[in-house]
Amino acid sequence: MKDMTKCELLKKISEYQFVTVELNLYLDTHPCDADARNDYLYYSTKLCELIEAYEAQYGPLMNFGHSPTETGCYVCSEWPWD
Repeated sequence: MKDMTKCELLKKISEYQFVTVELNLYLDTHPCDADARNDYLYYSTKLCELIEAYEAQYGPLMNFGHSPTETGCYVCSEWPWD
């Protein structure tokens, strides 16, 4: 994950977010599907890893306490218009 560019990481994060939301919705109606539960666990774990990798390289992905950082630096990258 460390060799991925910023855009690649964001794309992967979006893909894994989509998969976890869809699996979550599926599990609402099929709670006994063990394969879906295992898939959800796998993708949600990988999603957390991707978010951690992104934040380690580029700073917080979300605000309002959802992305705590040890650096205390909230503007670690360029603004979109820079």
